[in-house]
This record gives sequence, C-alpha cells and structure tokens, in this order.
Amino acid sequence: MNRLFRTFSLTLLACATSAGASPADAQRIRKSWETTFENWSLEARAAATPEARAKVMAVRPDIAPTLRQMWDQIGTSLAEDWTLEPAAWFLRAATGVLTSNPNGTTSPTFAKEIEAIRKAVETHHLNSPKLTPMCMAMVSTHDPRTLATLEKIQANHPNKEIQGVAALAAAMILKTFGDEGDIMRKRLTYLRKAIIQSSDVDLGGTPVSKLAEDELYIIRFLTKGRTAPDLEGMDCANRPLKLSNYKGKVVLLMFWNSDMPDAEHIAQITTDTEKKFHNRPFAVIGVNNDTVEKLRTLEGDNTITWKNFSDPSNKLSGEYRVGTRPLVYVLDGERKIHYAGTPGSFAELTAEALLSETKTETGER
Repeated sequence: MNRLFRTFSLTLLACATSAGASPADAQRIRKSWETTFENWSLEARAAATPEARAKVMAVRPDIAPTLRQMWDQIGTSLAEDWTLEPAAWFLRAATGVLTSNPNGTTSPTFAKEIEAIRKAVETHHLNSPKLTPMCMAMVSTHDPRTLATLEKIQANHPNKEIQGVAALAAAMILKTFGDEGDIMRKRLTYLRKAIIQSSDVDLGGTPVSKLAEDELYIIRFLTKGRTAPDLEGMDCANRPLKLSNYKGKVVLLMFWNSDMPDAEHIAQITTDTEKKFHNRPFAVIGVNNDTVEKLRTLEGDNTITWKNFSDPSNKLSGEYRVGTRPLVYVLDGERKIHYAGTPGSFAELTAEALLSETKTETGER
C-alpha cells in the first residue's frame, strides 16, 4: 500500500510540474534575459574609461541562472512539441557556458541537459513540423551524436524543406570533423540537398541558399591546406593593418568580440598563448566587431595585448564567412591554413608544431 501511495504521489507531482510549464513562461524567461543583456551591453558600450569599463564588466550578467530557469520550464516537458523552440534557444545559449575545474580545465556546465534535448528529439520529434530552429541550434554542439540525429532527419523527415535544413546543419557540423575526402564529399552532398530542397527557407533573416553558399565558399577557400584570403583594414587607432605583412610568421587569426560566450576566459587563454610564443616568429591577430570605442578601451587597459582589425561593420568577417564567434585560424608563414575551429589547446598545439618547423630569425630551429 505504501509503495502504491508513493508511486501515485510521484505521478501527481510529475503531472503538476508538467502542467506548470508553459510556452508563455518560457518566452518570458528568454525575453527577460535578452532585455537584461541588451541593457548591460549599452552600459558597456558607453563606458569611456578603463575604470568605467572594469566596473561594468564586474557586473556582466551571468546567463547560467536564466538557463536553469528555462530548464525548470522545459526539462520535464521535452516530449511536447511546444518545447522545441525554447529548447533550441537553450542549446544555442548553453553550449558556450563552461565550468572551471580544480585542475584548471573547463567543461560544459549544461552537458546533461544538452544531451537530454538530443535524446528527446530522437525519441519524440524526428517527424515534427517544428524542427527547423532545433536543427540549426544543434550545429552549436559539434557533437557526433547530434550529427547522427541530423542525418536521420535529413534522410527520413516527411517534409522535404526540413530535410534540407537538417542537411545544411549536418554539413556545418561536419566542417569541424576535418577535411578528409569522405567527409568533404558528404558535406558537398548535404549542401547540394539543402540548396535544392530548402533554398528559400528563412533562418533568422538569412535564407538557406545564402548559408549554403557560404559553406561552399569555406570549402573552396578556407579549408586546411588552402591559402587564407588576405585581410586589409584599420586598427582601432585608424592605423593600417594587413594580414600579408606577417609573411614568415605563424599567425593565430581570431574572429571575436567581447559579447561572445566566455569572452574573458578566451581572451586570457589567447594572451597566454601569445606570451608562450614570445620572441618566436608568431603573432596573434584579432578581427573584432565591437564598436571602435569599446575595442580602444579593451586595448587601452591591456585587457587585450594583441593587434586587432577593427571590424564593426563585419566587412572583414564577411570575407571569411564568419557565423559564430570565437573562430580561430592557425596559418603558417605563407598563410596556408593548418587549423580552423575554436581557440584553445588544439589551436596552440598546431601553432607549436608549425613553429618547430619554422626557422627563427637567427636561423636556428
């Protein structure tokens, strides 16, 4: 009898929790975060001195509590179609949130929740007509299991347009898996399918055809072994800056801004990399799309110690078809691409390997 009572009580509790979740509450949580962050961004842009900027940065909003609120709303209702949109927002926002470990490494704070969303899509939503935003949100995970889910959707979904969107998302994830022949052929196959079946589908103001064309451009000009396009522009002091002027040096080229997830940590590890390779033929070059004033403040208070193209209009970022930031390229002395992806250990190891093969200015190895 006691076991029956406990089971009945737990069932009632689960039903009550599920009944308390609603699309309106999920939307309210999201809008509240967007308003909070936009207000903070306005304050950060207005900070005119290093002291003012430091004060604003000290109160940068932490998205983790908002993500936990959102999870409270959707976590027990993932079998329901209405959760697909807020779950897609959760994926995009949570992927870049990291927890610092005692050994100095970091790990995804919401790894279990992200995996729960993938499993819910696999179990309940593979044929849902509301999958478009979820397919594109899955790109942010760079997870082989997510790729497998997208491949099922692109192969079997009853709606041809959603098949094409899933094919585009799968091609974008494959970009992080390398440039071997089989991977490249699969990417091209998926991009072709996306263009044929979903060309006019709107994805946040950009049609599938444009995103697919950008991916084709990346395959042609920005994959491993290609010579990276030259960049020419100005720094935040209106001084000319040109990527080709660093011929003979290993270059870590980073597209970034101060609003990207985990920006302070990424700035720190990039500074550490620059210090590690000091007095070697190595340079960090940023392409930053903050306002000119904000970049000046970042450089003026030594938060940033490397040279940066100032790119508030995203002209230079557009030449590299940059979608999400941060994005890093490691280039050799002839501007050939040896790595493309996120900053961190793999980028640093690639630079180390190239430097070991590069003669120093004194002719020594």
